[in-house]
Amino acid sequence: MEIVKITPYLFKMKKTGRMRTEALIFATEKLLQKIKQDRTLQQLQNVASLPGIVGNALLMPDAHEGYGFPIGGVAAFDREEGIVSPGGVGFDINCGVRLLKTPLTKEEIKPVQEELAQQLFRTIPSGVGETGHLRLSVSELDLVAELGVKWAEEEGYAFKEDRERIEEYGRMEGADPSKISKTAKKRGKNQLGTLGSGNHFLEVQYVESILDEERAKKLGLFPGQVVVMIHTGSRGFGHQIASDYISLFLRENPDIPDPDLAYLPLKHDLAWDYIAAMKGAVNFAFTNRQIITHFTREVFRRMFNVEMELLYDVAHNIAKFEKHKVNGEEKEVLIHRKGATRAFPKGRPELPALYRDIGQPVIIPGSMGTASYVLLGREESLDVSFGTTCHGAGRVLSRRKATQMYKGEKLIKELAKEGIILKPKTLRGAAEEAPGAYKDIDEVIKTVVENKISYGVARLRPLAVIKG
Repeated sequence: MEIVKITPYLFKMKKTGRMRTEALIFATEKLLQKIKQDRTLQQLQNVASLPGIVGNALLMPDAHEGYGFPIGGVAAFDREEGIVSPGGVGFDINCGVRLLKTPLTKEEIKPVQEELAQQLFRTIPSGVGETGHLRLSVSELDLVAELGVKWAEEEGYAFKEDRERIEEYGRMEGADPSKISKTAKKRGKNQLGTLGSGNHFLEVQYVESILDEERAKKLGLFPGQVVVMIHTGSRGFGHQIASDYISLFLRENPDIPDPDLAYLPLKHDLAWDYIAAMKGAVNFAFTNRQIITHFTREVFRRMFNVEMELLYDVAHNIAKFEKHKVNGEEKEVLIHRKGATRAFPKGRPELPALYRDIGQPVIIPGSMGTASYVLLGREESLDVSFGTTCHGAGRVLSRRKATQMYKGEKLIKELAKEGIILKPKTLRGAAEEAPGAYKDIDEVIKTVVENKISYGVARLRPLAVIKG
């Protein structure tokens, strides 16, 4: 494969072999060298070879190897001639991030920082297979899958204004619980309101610096402000849906180079069954983060007598139909964003009235011990990235390698010296998520800013981390 440098922050993979289109790589030289250490670029080439792809295949600066699509991979497919691929969404359907604002400052919570961390750790279930405070019947789970955060609002777990601050308003219409297996429902029905494991977390953070005063003010952010970031997805429910449909897709279409890249044409009925099931997992994940928000709000009410306002909630493992200009013509395409975040600019009709005149907020987590960011969608992103930006820092070490290099107990002590309290479910889990296992978040953010696909608004730093 031939990769050409266009700017210090953008590279192009030229069309070759089976590729139907070229691929753009948003990266610096340093980030590109990291990306080259695994199968990411080969996976990008495979994506660019899929039937019905339109525009360029894209790779975000936090990219690394995934299943089928690389994590950080983005591709758009023609509605008539294109395909859908569960590997282009990911196993953790609608893994995503939300940010809650408080009126508190870092100084106000410092005296009770340890107690706050402990209260959140006790209140928010985390870890592999962990169950939550809610026990749903299958019929109730079906309602969650169909209604999303609207169900949470009706049950008293959401403020009315919360839905205005969630991508898709917290519900993708067209979810069909009948397309979801009994196994998936069994796995998901007791997991609502849980973080899960891996890189999922709840972090108490503060606004370390403001990068754009005018935009930060419009978002209600100020220096020293305490915020809470929640990162999790659809848990075993979404994972099982992905597994089920990858198997079904392979049965229908076995002759593909990479089984992880199972796909079906959008003309196939089973493709639409997957989309209807995926939407159910999307709605579950939005609701999962909403239930965690509810119990987080209860902790802050008890300790500080304050209310927490939702800034925004964004998905980064999702596929959806959107209208975009392709070769100068507006077309409806199916965008796969895997480990990538929608970042629409101001004026897009999909945005709530609250943000339509400034653009969509984008919440980008780093790794515990480093920074996270708040960005805004930028006009130029529609031309270069289908209105898409990065989703985090991106791994450079596998979890196995991270546990060989880092020890959880030592990491907890080192972070404590920096004023960060870490509450992991397991010491191994802490080691897997060591800051050194991830790329430089500042370089990742600089790349998306320099490519004019996002505005930098605020840089956040952790105070307390709850890890699955």
